[in-house]
Amino acid sequence: MEEQGFGRRLAWSTAIFSLATGLSRILGLAREIVAAYFFGTRGSINSFTVAFQIPNLVRALVADAALSSAFVPVFSELLEKGERVRAWRVASTLFWLLLLGLSALTALFILAAPLLMPVFGLPEERESLAVTLAQILFPIVALLGVSGIVVGILNSYEHFSVPALTPVAWNLAIIAGLVIGVPQADSDEAKLYVYAGSIVAGTVLQVLLPVPWLRGRDGRLRMAIDVRDPAVKQVLVLMAPVMLGLGLINVNSLIGTFFAARYIDPEIAPNAIERAFRIYMLPQGMFSVAVATVLFPALARLATRADTDGFRHTVGVGLRQIAFLLLPASVASAVLADPIVRLLYERGRFDPEETVVVAGALAAFSLGLTFNGMMLMLNRAFFSLQAPRIPTWVALGNLVLNTVLFAAFYKLGTWGIPLAISLANIAATAALVVALRRRIDHVEGLETARSFLLSLLASCGLALSAFLVWTGIDVTLGRSFAAQLLALGAGLTVGVAVYLVSCRLLGVRELDALLSLRTRLRRS
Repeated sequence: MEEQGFGRRLAWSTAIFSLATGLSRILGLAREIVAAYFFGTRGSINSFTVAFQIPNLVRALVADAALSSAFVPVFSELLEKGERVRAWRVASTLFWLLLLGLSALTALFILAAPLLMPVFGLPEERESLAVTLAQILFPIVALLGVSGIVVGILNSYEHFSVPALTPVAWNLAIIAGLVIGVPQADSDEAKLYVYAGSIVAGTVLQVLLPVPWLRGRDGRLRMAIDVRDPAVKQVLVLMAPVMLGLGLINVNSLIGTFFAARYIDPEIAPNAIERAFRIYMLPQGMFSVAVATVLFPALARLATRADTDGFRHTVGVGLRQIAFLLLPASVASAVLADPIVRLLYERGRFDPEETVVVAGALAAFSLGLTFNGMMLMLNRAFFSLQAPRIPTWVALGNLVLNTVLFAAFYKLGTWGIPLAISLANIAATAALVVALRRRIDHVEGLETARSFLLSLLASCGLALSAFLVWTGIDVTLGRSFAAQLLALGAGLTVGVAVYLVSCRLLGVRELDALLSLRTRLRRS
């Protein structure tokens, strides 16, 4: 009964977070659809994709996710011990240290942009454009750094919905900038400057929106810098390997973009991979990020109490829920990659030839979707144990393996880059599981493997039924937008139904927690 209650609470919290995150991800996909309409996948938009890589890498190294992953365990531990005044003083100190430090770092990178962009080997006329775009985009690093503190505080109090919704404002601001600003611009370069400026404006909104929800807590952020507090040093010490671990994941993306631009095709490969990645991130954000984020504060508290059994079980539940949710998404996005890309992107300057390239990249990304989600859960487990060096070493090994695979697979074309990423993620997931088993004895491996295999078997039924339904309608009705929408929607609906029925027949226990939401929704 206790396990069922825990599963229901996890399912409920995950459902709320998933809905909030799902809305922002859907709007993010809408943003990409609008951008694809105006810019297509070929040409100068690839300068934008390259320009965004280094600001995005620095953001991952020293801002939002890396900071939050180091901050939440320490802040949660202080709250658990009843040291609330000190917890908020530590948060205030880190807020101001990051604001000052990241602002200086942003200025440095703006000056260094002309030295960084030539590495990617873009044509000369694209290179200067990439430099200017990178300089416009760098301020997001400082903005998202302070946002990491605000989001970390709210998550520590198990408040997830508002931080999950703030990207909605970010996406809406960018969409508005594209729809209103791009038609007014008189050149491709000016249109891309509008795009970059809209991202910065949206980031400002994303930072400010969750701030009012800090009111009513048992403390507040104030002007205070107390670098002598050991907890401040603890966060910074934890942050170093977390920065490296999470940052290395983004270094993979940077190296992938390097291979795509320099060795495959600078006119289409970088942006085609980015377009596929945005579709791939929709189920990732809705499910694995939701489960890992919801469980992170609980894991931090269990680690503080030295409750190994509870910690082990919580990690196992998280891994099984992620597999249950992401395996069908992985299979569906691989089997239906072509109609998904065609329906979402193929309009305006995005042509059918680009659909083929992006769909191939999406199918390759799909192979590693579930494992990437499990990596996120396992990384949070180590961060909760305040042992971030282990995922850092794994991430370093993943970087080396990825680079080797990039060198081997770029000859396959654009889809070789995401295929390399997927294979490396599978290897990294296995390494993290082995390392965690050594740390906490076991991770409910047999139960998790059983759930994984049963969910995979049910997903095969989804793949077959979804493809057959889509093919039948597509052949009958043709390729109009309405026909595509009906064919894809019907295929996915039937596929999901087959998956759920198969899970029920196979006895997949994670389905019980999902079905329990119906009762809770009725009561609500």
